[in-house]
Amino acid sequence: MEGEAKVEGVYTLEEETIEESDDDLEFEEVVEEDDEDLDDEEDLETAMKTILKKDGPAGAFPAHVEKKAEVQRRPEVIDDFIRNFLISKSMTKTLEAFQTEWYELQQKGKLSDEDVAVVPDLYLRNRQLDGIIQQLRKDLEKAQEVAEKAKNTWDKLRKERDFHRMHHKRVVQEKNKLVVDIKRLKKHYSHFEPTLKELQHKYEVAMKEKMLMRLERDKLSHKVESLERTVKADVPKRSLPSPNQSGGKSQDKKISMTHAETNKENANEDSVLPPDDRENPFLDSEFDPPKVENMSLRKTFKAHGAAVSNICVHPRKPILGTCSDDGTWRMYSIPNGDLIMSGDGHKDWVSGMDFHPRGTHAVTGSGDGTVKIWSFSSASCTSTLRDHTQAVWSVAYHDLGDFVVSASMDHTAKLWDTATGRCQQTFRGHVDSVNHVTFQPFSNNICTASGDKTVSLWDSRSGLCIQTFYGHLNSVTCAAFSLRVGNQCDSCWLYP
Repeated sequence: MEGEAKVEGVYTLEEETIEESDDDLEFEEVVEEDDEDLDDEEDLETAMKTILKKDGPAGAFPAHVEKKAEVQRRPEVIDDFIRNFLISKSMTKTLEAFQTEWYELQQKGKLSDEDVAVVPDLYLRNRQLDGIIQQLRKDLEKAQEVAEKAKNTWDKLRKERDFHRMHHKRVVQEKNKLVVDIKRLKKHYSHFEPTLKELQHKYEVAMKEKMLMRLERDKLSHKVESLERTVKADVPKRSLPSPNQSGGKSQDKKISMTHAETNKENANEDSVLPPDDRENPFLDSEFDPPKVENMSLRKTFKAHGAAVSNICVHPRKPILGTCSDDGTWRMYSIPNGDLIMSGDGHKDWVSGMDFHPRGTHAVTGSGDGTVKIWSFSSASCTSTLRDHTQAVWSVAYHDLGDFVVSASMDHTAKLWDTATGRCQQTFRGHVDSVNHVTFQPFSNNICTASGDKTVSLWDSRSGLCIQTFYGHLNSVTCAAFSLRVGNQCDSCWLYP
């Protein structure tokens, strides 16, 4: 403090003039240059040259080197080191006592320069290593937790693997046992196959014989009824002389006509279509429309080994006739579905089938171009009609049973005599396949449906087309008449 008092003093300012003689320097007057000329001539290139002249030759610019920022770590002093240590260990009370005593000693001047010096590097290194060790311990604990979880997961997976392996072995054992049982059962039941086939054959034969016996019974019953009527008609004639001779002549005429028809069949003469239409017994009948919403499936049975192409119903018995692409036709009782009779003789698929009006015969049409007539009494084919050149699609019986009509892919329909097996008429006029044919009920007219999108009505006696109906846009597949209104025809067609 005393040294500072000696330095301090009082200062004053005095005015003094400097003469030219006192100045050893010589001054020259600077001539002002015309700045306007310099401004007009000066450009960037001139400025660069001027700078280079002042600083030195070209390329003499000093290289600019960027200095990287560096962080220098200053070593801690002893008291800061102790404070940081106590804070890291959460020793707050000790820290307060240390600071109180440390500042007290520092105020009293009892701490030397060595006491407040920098902490030796060994202690700092130990502290750093201690921090690294603590971090490694934390990482080790986390790794142990992860390893423990992985071990638990591994044990769980191993137990599941053992369980599934044991379950798989058990399933394999059961499968092998079932395979052995199935083989044993197959071997056991293979001995019964011949017996089953034999029983099936016997059943079919028995059903066929049963059907034949029924047909024979019906035939005999009709004969008995006809004989009874004949006897009843002959008894009055023999007992009392008839006053009206014309009646006897008419009866004799009927009997002679019957014998003539029998002789004609025996002589294999052609049958003749009746000149007039028959009386329609269904003309005054009324049929309630079926309630389609109340219909339900009652019975399903396997009829053929291939697609069923057509079905028909027996006119007198609950029998269903079917024909199939497997080349066979069959008869089943309905609704039980028991097989009654089957026939095979066609070389290709059977497309159409129809029953004789009296139920004693059936007619079938096939893809081999033939029409076959089958007799139920003899269980055989009685006639094969071969005039068609292509597949036959449809067949139908006349209501008297003496004629059959067929429709073919050769664009024609043919009328056949069932007694002689000869073709009596060929109906030509369609320009495409004739898909379906049917007789108008109790008349001599037939109706054909064709692939040329038309439906035609023909006179079977003359073979001429009566009427052709147009209007369908695609091939017509079927046509049918109403039984109650004999002159009404319905048709259906094939959509594209």
